[in-house]
Formats: sequence, C-alpha cells, structure tokens
Amino acid sequence: MSGYNEAAYKDARDAIIALKCPFERALLSRCVNCSAAKRLLLAEREAITCSDAEANARCKAFHEALHRNARFALHMDPDQPWPFGKEIRAQCGGIRGLQASMGYEGEASADVAALVREALARFERIDAFPYSQIMRGVVHYEPRKKRG
Repeated sequence: MSGYNEAAYKDARDAIIALKCPFERALLSRCVNCSAAKRLLLAEREAITCSDAEANARCKAFHEALHRNARFALHMDPDQPWPFGKEIRAQCGGIRGLQASMGYEGEASADVAALVREALARFERIDAFPYSQIMRGVVHYEPRKKRG
C-alpha cells in the first residue's frame, strides 16, 4: 500500500498554486512551452502555476472554447468527463492547430501565452479563432507512445 496521502497532496497543491494553468497537461508532456508558466516541485511531483493573471484568463477562455469545439471532433458525449488521452489531444493538438492557423506550422514548440495573445490581437475574440483549422490539429495530434 502506498504511503502517500493523496488528499493532503491535493490540499498542499491547491494552497501553493494561485493560478492554475489550463494547459498544465500539455506543458508537463512538453508538447508546448509557456513564458508565463512556473514549474514547481511538490512531493516529488511536478506542477505548473501561471505567473500572469491576464494570460491565465485568456488561456482559460481558449481552453474552454477548445473543449466546446473538440467534443464533436473527438466523438465525445457532452456529459462525458475528459479522459487523459483526449485532454492531451485537445491541449497539444489545439495549440499546434492554432500555431498552424497563425502561419507558424512546423516551428518549434509554441509559447502558449504569447500565441493566444497574438491570436486574440489578430481575431479580436476567442470565439472568432479559426476552429475548423484548429480542430485539424486536435484530430491529427498523436500523443507520444509509452516506452517499453
């Protein structure tokens, strides 16, 4: 049996992370980067917090819009919770799809905060982002395979 107290870990995590990053899974999987992200180590685990409240608000709004649009693309029931694999596809594929729609396809790992800020300046509203192009990134994103 594990000696970890998961509830105590979650309480400590909630106390230490002021701004939860909506793209934490993508950042931890290293498919994207973010200039506003701050990495923390807590109980031998890595966590991400956001250091910029404005960037965090923009990213949360984009993350919610990605979820609304990706449910159909990933064949998900609206009441179904997001499994890890589909969440990674939505986050990594969504950022890469936005990156491609902005003309940066094939470039190195995207800076999430900067990319969302630039897209918002270009398209003016998050709901005006080119989701048909972004969803191509979500659908075609393949998470890396487990080693072994």
